[in-house]
Amino acid sequence: MKLGAAIAEIMKREGIEILTGYPVNHLIEHAAAIDIRPIMVRQERIGLHMADAISRVTSGRTIGAFCMQHGPGSENAYGGVAQCYGESIPVLVLPMGYARRLAHVDPNFNSSIQMRGITKSAEPITSAAEVPNILRRAFTRLRNGRGGPVLVEIPTDMWNEEVPEPLNYTPVIATRYGPDPADVARAAEALAAAKRPVIYAGTGVHWARAWPQLRRLAELLAAPVTTSLGGKSSFPEDHPLALGSGGLAIPKPVRHFLDNADLILGIGCSFTETNFGVKMPAGKKIIHATLDPDHLNKDVACDIGLVGDAALTLDALIVELEGRVKEARDAGPVAKEIQEHRAEWLAAWAAKTDSDAEPLNPYRVLRDLWRTVDVDNTIITHDAGSPRDQLSPFWVARTPLSYLGWGKTTQLGYGLGLTMGAKLAAPDKLCINVWGDAAIGFTGMDFETAVRERIPILSILLNNFSMAIELKVMPVSTEKYRSTDISGDYAAMARAFGGYGERVTKVADIVPAIRRGIEQTRNGTPALLEFITSKETAVSRL
Repeated sequence: MKLGAAIAEIMKREGIEILTGYPVNHLIEHAAAIDIRPIMVRQERIGLHMADAISRVTSGRTIGAFCMQHGPGSENAYGGVAQCYGESIPVLVLPMGYARRLAHVDPNFNSSIQMRGITKSAEPITSAAEVPNILRRAFTRLRNGRGGPVLVEIPTDMWNEEVPEPLNYTPVIATRYGPDPADVARAAEALAAAKRPVIYAGTGVHWARAWPQLRRLAELLAAPVTTSLGGKSSFPEDHPLALGSGGLAIPKPVRHFLDNADLILGIGCSFTETNFGVKMPAGKKIIHATLDPDHLNKDVACDIGLVGDAALTLDALIVELEGRVKEARDAGPVAKEIQEHRAEWLAAWAAKTDSDAEPLNPYRVLRDLWRTVDVDNTIITHDAGSPRDQLSPFWVARTPLSYLGWGKTTQLGYGLGLTMGAKLAAPDKLCINVWGDAAIGFTGMDFETAVRERIPILSILLNNFSMAIELKVMPVSTEKYRSTDISGDYAAMARAFGGYGERVTKVADIVPAIRRGIEQTRNGTPALLEFITSKETAVSRL
């Protein structure tokens, strides 16, 4: 069996049905031959983002895979691999490599060396007979422990080599591990004794599919729940105990309850310090439940560490707590306090969310979007910058994995690929990306990929013809050289690519345009709605 055919067969046995990529990489042909669908993108980063979303939306039950050519293709892919690494996403990365005799000759780009710092592992194939062992190691790392990209480099001089038959490969096991029972007992005792506990849920809740356990724990303790951007939608945000999700922008209830907590339980999170995350108040007692022991005390000092799968950890905590808390506590007083702070916060923002101004206020566009779509059957993601900060505090996510949040590293243009990958993984969902005129400049050409590959997404573009959040820090260059001005007719671009494009300038047209866009996606056509908005720079920061 030729090397490429063996790799493709192993991928199929591991459940991979889609391979995103950009040629020349001969694996594309071998995958297509056994009905793994190849999807060709316009730039490497988008293909990685699509593979990223396939892994996210399935909680890693299906692994996203991406391949690219050696040299410049691998160089171009670096940012997408780094994004997966920053967000702990398991993706199989399969670059071609220079021939073995040239792999270590300067200045040739050696992916297995140069990308080692942004992958869980990076290994070249140097012997065809070792292909099953190399792929077994790769998939074991993808399916176990904290997520992250795993790279297998295929030198260009290996394709005609033979892998011994019969192919000796069985799909790898996926394991879970849980925390020390003694630590669980200590944590349960502390939670039972706390007067104002707060639960902070991260992305690990999604990977473990620990949504029912998170809700059970919150209701047992009458503890309010907030999430990281990555953890958003892990707890229903219309629940009386929901505080909302915090990033750079943050709802008022989140800050109030964290600052007044006597104990914070972080579950499935890293507590990574970032400008795009919730800052933990100093001096609080912290219980840190995480899959990766390297995250303990990394950025936030913890009093108790619980290392393991979020679902196993929550199961163990609930059992311990049920022996201490005989019945669910009355959530009424906490819910009332949450509602009071939320109502005050929403009232303060009503002038923007309810604005009838033209150019359109982006907060009004997003309010109408939430009111128009079937929220529980939608998957939405933001882009970097203003779309993230305008969407994340106000979008009420009610079902798991209906919101793909991110922020540890914030590459412009990430949302488009995520949405296309989400649609491939969940074709019955309405999949939406919200981006701005800066982000579309990075990855907008790949809207053509959505059209060509028949991936009917809904793209919401907020166009203010400006790098608005940079206006405050670039006043001189803006005044003298118009350095923050950007422009384009992006609805026309969408139509030119064969998709549906519509520019919206009037408040009365917001909802009808959204309905038309949704209908286009139902008919199989990707739609881009371009809303002409004001240069809004206000962000909910408390």
